[in-house]
Amino acid sequence: MSENATHATTHFSREDFSRSEHQLLRNGKWANARVDLVHIHGCDWTVKDFSSRAWWVRNTIGRFLLKRELRVLKQLQGIQGISQDAFRIDAFAIATQFVPGTILAHIQNKEVPIAFFPQLEALVQSMHSRKLVHLDIRGPKNLLLRPDGTPGIIDFQSSLSTRWLPHFLRQILEDIDIGGVYKRWNLWQPQTLNEQRRIILERSNRFRRFWLLRGYPSFNIKRHSDKRSDN
Repeated sequence: MSENATHATTHFSREDFSRSEHQLLRNGKWANARVDLVHIHGCDWTVKDFSSRAWWVRNTIGRFLLKRELRVLKQLQGIQGISQDAFRIDAFAIATQFVPGTILAHIQNKEVPIAFFPQLEALVQSMHSRKLVHLDIRGPKNLLLRPDGTPGIIDFQSSLSTRWLPHFLRQILEDIDIGGVYKRWNLWQPQTLNEQRRIILERSNRFRRFWLLRGYPSFNIKRHSDKRSDN
């Protein structure tokens, strides 16, 4: 069976979504989507849905954010640890395969394997190799410890393409991303963080002082579930 045919059998409609049993993962307020976990066609899906928001939000900010996030997730297709098979349900909602795991905000550092942070570093570098930055992984709320002990990254609402940026600016944004990895690494496993990585961490900390999007609403969302993924 072709890839397109496989997707045709797993993707679902608004009607399918409405009939399914929902588990609320995050009830975003104002300009953020409601996020649900649903089981449809034998798969677990994360659904970001703006349909319940004010008409002007769902028809402006909502459409824009969904379009951008969907485009990013499609560009990251095939990278393990990032949600796969993203598609648009309708104008106000997208779905992606659910990535099981526990966000780092809800676990203790002793629960994280030694190999976790090098693997997370490699995962972020894989994202950067596709000319994309996440820009919101400095805190632990968008980082997952998956059941097999490997890392996951969720919530690409704030991500950007760096394809057309000058090299120096792309480097700054990538340093902000990788600095988020090294920040958590330094807090939890400082004995394994080498000097070269510490230099990048310090450099990213300097850039963060001038980061204009630190107060953007999507950067301050509180998650309401210990076990979740939400792309």
